[in-house]
Amino acid sequence: MARGKATSLLHILLLGSLLISLVSVKGESPYKFYTWTVTYGIISPLGVPQQVILINGQFPGPKLEVVTNDNIILNLINKLDQPFLLTWNGIKQRKNSWQDGVLGTNCPIPPNSNFTYKFQTKDQIGTYNYFPSTAFHKAAGGFGAINVYARPRIPIPYPLPVSDFTLLIGDWFKTNHKTLQQRLDSGGVLPFPDGMLINGQTQTSFTGDQGKTYMLRISNVGLSSTFNFRIQGHKMKVVEVEGSHVIQNDYESLDVHVGQLLHRCKHPVPEKELNVTGLLRYSNSRVPASGAPPPLPPGELIWSMRQARTFRWNLTANAARPNPQGSFHYGKIKPTKSFVFSNSAPLINGKQRYAVNGVSYVNSETPHECYSELPSNSRVTVATSVVQASLHDFLEIVFQNNEKSVQSWHLDGYDFWVVGFGSGQWTPAKRRLYNLADALTRHTTQVYPNAWTTILVSLDNQGMWSMRSARWDRQYLGQQFYLKVWDPVKSLANEYNPPDNLLRCGKAVGRHL
Repeated sequence: MARGKATSLLHILLLGSLLISLVSVKGESPYKFYTWTVTYGIISPLGVPQQVILINGQFPGPKLEVVTNDNIILNLINKLDQPFLLTWNGIKQRKNSWQDGVLGTNCPIPPNSNFTYKFQTKDQIGTYNYFPSTAFHKAAGGFGAINVYARPRIPIPYPLPVSDFTLLIGDWFKTNHKTLQQRLDSGGVLPFPDGMLINGQTQTSFTGDQGKTYMLRISNVGLSSTFNFRIQGHKMKVVEVEGSHVIQNDYESLDVHVGQLLHRCKHPVPEKELNVTGLLRYSNSRVPASGAPPPLPPGELIWSMRQARTFRWNLTANAARPNPQGSFHYGKIKPTKSFVFSNSAPLINGKQRYAVNGVSYVNSETPHECYSELPSNSRVTVATSVVQASLHDFLEIVFQNNEKSVQSWHLDGYDFWVVGFGSGQWTPAKRRLYNLADALTRHTTQVYPNAWTTILVSLDNQGMWSMRSARWDRQYLGQQFYLKVWDPVKSLANEYNPPDNLLRCGKAVGRHL
């Protein structure tokens, strides 16, 4: 992101989804009501007319701006020619996986029908987003920002910004989303994207006053690419990442991986690059932008991994509640179970698929299949896959990536501590490298090529939760599974009953749940 000549007196606070800005919200009801209508429309994001998904006629969709613990009542009307769902990326849906908006927990909304989502931003702050989880709709749009502001009187560990800007950045394809889906269904791979967009445009601008502090809320809403964010002539201070306040460091550029709300403006094909430029202008400036955009940082993946290790939890800061973030001492808890999940890209019946521990996921009515705790060298199978765990388990999960591209993993219903990154093959001896003191909590993490990433997660949210690749072609072709967090004793203290308006499909039609 480049801006014109000017002195460097505009202070930038970066939130990571990348961020959170705090404004005082007064007199708001704890319930907020919305009606959204999903339609097709023709626009030209890259200069060529193409069919996109609009929400209330907007691309990107409307911004959800709410406060911690607000109750959201959102009636979604589907006017597409296909079933449709939205998922609320990063919203934990406490005890309420029925509202998660993914096919493992929700039946899709049929054409010319509607569904009313009812969920709460329970004990959360930060920058999140929503997007379609059905078919390959995400390639057509239907995404938007969710900004969850802190409640008044909860202190924040940085000066209140004058204003905040939401940046939805991601790769984009001129090809129709149904054509891309057919290409994947026939065994092909996702092509190289045609460009990148900021807030649905190839060029956008923001205006600020010299000497004042602004917050940027940055999300990677693309399908497969990671990008590096930088501002000409400025450093950026990161203050929050996916709902966690962090130790505040200054950065000249930031890697933001797919699904994160923080990598380089590069596709997994290393010899090609894409760029998108915005303009950050001082309100008193009268000169046009000039000069080359700031260069990419040196060192490629080594630089990126080193940067990732600099994001640390601010243990003394409040989050959504007035208590220190680090009051839960995750590093002193012994895991009850350990898993190693290894991604792969097998051909099955001559067609490209993606898999985890030898299982390529499909949405199906067949019985669930449980994973082993370690990668398997046996033949890859296609199945509806579920990892079973008990409520209040404390898991160690290692993502092993033996491929040549950066992977990005997301878990619905939770955030987790990202305690370790390392090259090569993970072994138990690598545990000595873990950060067990102030590792960041987030809901999406990168796994570098020929490397591993370890997370720790406390299973305190009962339900069926999607764990998936945030690279959407890989998710669509099987790099996902569901984590079933369960207690055999039925209790509303652990999980809400299914809502009265729950849609039924497949074997659930006509059944009382």
